[in-house]
Amino acid sequence: MNFSNVLIQWYLQNKRDLPWRNTTNPYLIWLSEIILQQTRVVQGLPYFLAFAENFPTVFDLASAEEEKVLKLWQGLGYYSRARNLHQAAKFIAQDLKGNFPASYKDLLTLKGVGEYTAAAIASFSYNEVVPVVDGNVFRVLARFFDIETDISQPKAKKEFTELANLLIPKNNPAIFNQAIMEFGALQCVPKNPDCQQCPLQSGCLAFAKNKIGQLPVKSKKIKPKSRYFNYLVFEDNLKNTVIQKRTGKGIWQNLYEFPLLELENLENDSYISHEIHKKFGSEYEIEKIIPLTIIPILHKLTHQSLYIRFFKVEVNGTISNAISWESIDLYPFPVIIFNFLQKKEQ
Repeated sequence: MNFSNVLIQWYLQNKRDLPWRNTTNPYLIWLSEIILQQTRVVQGLPYFLAFAENFPTVFDLASAEEEKVLKLWQGLGYYSRARNLHQAAKFIAQDLKGNFPASYKDLLTLKGVGEYTAAAIASFSYNEVVPVVDGNVFRVLARFFDIETDISQPKAKKEFTELANLLIPKNNPAIFNQAIMEFGALQCVPKNPDCQQCPLQSGCLAFAKNKIGQLPVKSKKIKPKSRYFNYLVFEDNLKNTVIQKRTGKGIWQNLYEFPLLELENLENDSYISHEIHKKFGSEYEIEKIIPLTIIPILHKLTHQSLYIRFFKVEVNGTISNAISWESIDLYPFPVIIFNFLQKKEQ
């Protein structure tokens, strides 16, 4: 069986019609690849269309305010991707005079662009013979060739890249890279793939050895750290509220949030009320504290599990740095706060 030919034939018959596949423009392909990092196509597609419409060129993206970029990104998570995207756009527009890096090696100089993304752009835009190796590729190759290397280990990337290099056709690397990623996304899926309808079945060693469910091998992740966030929705006599910008290096950098009371554990309302008075009582004349969420909302991040509650805090007088509810939609928020605001408006 010719692995590459079978894969490409399957792709030509089954590929999804996606806008970034109808262009070789490196800017648009770069946009799509950054958006689709750790994001499913169905979720990322509307964001790609919004970015392409609002920032049709790298100069448009480079000249945009960071808050507008983050606002458009709102809901995708991993916000460092958006900040890196913006920084790289400035570098291309200003330092490179708008000339997009035209090789795998040069693409690696862009902020936020790693080996996989550089390989994707280089092959799709410039037809450079460099294989892509992402989760889908790991899975397809591990199963077909019965590779038991733990893909979470650093050596795995080198091993799988070397194998992909042997398989990639030198005359059309772009279509092979698209094909193997699409095959992993649609056919050779993580759980319960339809092996009976798989065109690679006759040569697949994992199928022959009944090891589909065991491959690829991946060691278990470290248990995420738990954090307990209590967001305080202040309201003064003018019905205005307070938000603040997260400026630290942790999660949600440069996004906005309500004043935060972070505690070590889940606590009852009486304890939380006491801590609100203790932290903010000298700044505001607090009249009433009302729980807006009784059961904490669990928000899972890669290395953290956040348990989040919202409390309305009514204060006497007016707050000098308050904003109106009408203007709150102008600011970029983490998705958990954005969803809270959406429900509040209903």
